[in-house]
Amino acid sequence: MSGSAVHIGEHERAGLLAPIVTPLSHRLAHEHETPVFRRDPEAVRKAIAPVARLTSYFSPEVRGLENLPESGPVLLVGNHSCLFYMPDVWVVALSIVARRGIEEPAYSLTYDLLMGVPGVGSFLRRIGAIPAGGDEARSALAQGALVLVYPGGDLEACRPWTARDKVDLAGHKGFVRLALETGVPVVPVVTHGAHSAVVVLSRGERLATVLGLNRLRIKVFPIVLGPPFGLNSMLTPPLPLPASITVEFLPPIDWTSLGAHPADDENVVSACYDEITTVMQSALDRLRIERPHPVLRGISNLLRGVRPRVEVPVP
Repeated sequence: MSGSAVHIGEHERAGLLAPIVTPLSHRLAHEHETPVFRRDPEAVRKAIAPVARLTSYFSPEVRGLENLPESGPVLLVGNHSCLFYMPDVWVVALSIVARRGIEEPAYSLTYDLLMGVPGVGSFLRRIGAIPAGGDEARSALAQGALVLVYPGGDLEACRPWTARDKVDLAGHKGFVRLALETGVPVVPVVTHGAHSAVVVLSRGERLATVLGLNRLRIKVFPIVLGPPFGLNSMLTPPLPLPASITVEFLPPIDWTSLGAHPADDENVVSACYDEITTVMQSALDRLRIERPHPVLRGISNLLRGVRPRVEVPVP
């Protein structure tokens, strides 16, 4: 769900959800005409406490935070889980602020859909969300900022429950080219347990097309099993289970020695993509073996009042 919003003409078929899709497309078009960088440190400061309370439901633990540079440009690459609840993103965001401070610029490439939702889009902008796209990310890195990207996007966040322990960056290699072009350090960050909080039966890719969501660059309409209705969809989202999540920042990857213009060499780009995917999958496999039952662990943590092991910055 990245890139520019798609205009829908009067004579185009917008799908079964046209009454929702059409106004959202217009809002997205307006969002893309407004200034990109609107991060407000004061808004970040105010968001810390409620975000910490929200993520405590998932009894998170953060490891390897020392691998994240305390300042300067860095590209942070994560695996994405748990639909639109995104506990992985919120825990990573808290960790970034704890490590680098509130004033240090940090941005996250964000779905177009979220940018277009009234109230949600403006809030996300104030805490550092920017549209997913190479130009915006490149500009942020040039300003010395951290940029967080989840290349797998909605396809990974809505992968079936049977693939919950798989890293799926969906073949998207734009982040690799960005890293190769800018020469910034690349820090993989892996989350385990978050996708156990929801039981996705199907991504619903065909259904998304029938409903016209592809016009918003949304590729999925997941069918999910969970409370309170049993079988759920994006229109009736289930309550997430309190799965315990573990976030681990891995050592930086340095691709600066790969020769002149490596971003133009598809073989180099593919090799780098395979390298970081392998590194992330190995870390996720290790965490899966160490923490095989995140839902049971999460329920136990809540019942025992176990406090989250994540450094929460002082507002």
